[in-house]
Amino acid sequence: MPSDLDARIGARIRLEREARGWSLTELAARAAVSRAMVYKVERGDSSPTANLLAKLSGAFGLSMSTLMARAEIAQGRLLRRADQPTWADPATGYVRRHVSPRSDMPLDLVQVTLPPSTQVPMPAASYAFLRELVWVVDGELVLVEGQVRHAMRAGDCLELGPPTDCQFRNETDAPCVYLVAALSMH
Repeated sequence: MPSDLDARIGARIRLEREARGWSLTELAARAAVSRAMVYKVERGDSSPTANLLAKLSGAFGLSMSTLMARAEIAQGRLLRRADQPTWADPATGYVRRHVSPRSDMPLDLVQVTLPPSTQVPMPAASYAFLRELVWVVDGELVLVEGQVRHAMRAGDCLELGPPTDCQFRNETDAPCVYLVAALSMH
């Protein structure tokens, strides 16, 4: 069942599309997704997956964090835990918590909980305008960056390289929690 956050995400996607003067068909082509899916997401009729949001944000030239922050967060310097928006990927159960307050700083902090035996692909377009650090807080994470496999444990921190297709994998039977620090480059 789509949520209020799904409706806000859909409205934000529509606003970003319309601000660029793009049709639904043009956004779908730029993101390499179906027009019908974009339509359903914009109307709030469908909960978008993390992969779909990454493709759409990449088409806009935004990071997924920026797109989500624009949909989720009210302005202010303090964002209390109770007010930190969370979003769950309906396809994988991946849970994303936006930790940092919305501000003009070019940095976003996002906490992700990746369920056991789960993988989430992220296309290169979602990293095109970012520098990112991934810090494993609890559990184990396998981050496949192009052809390179990084096996990480709690406390390990990785700086992502140039934009390439990635997969975030939890190959264990326990949840993995990691923090992403995303620095916008424009």
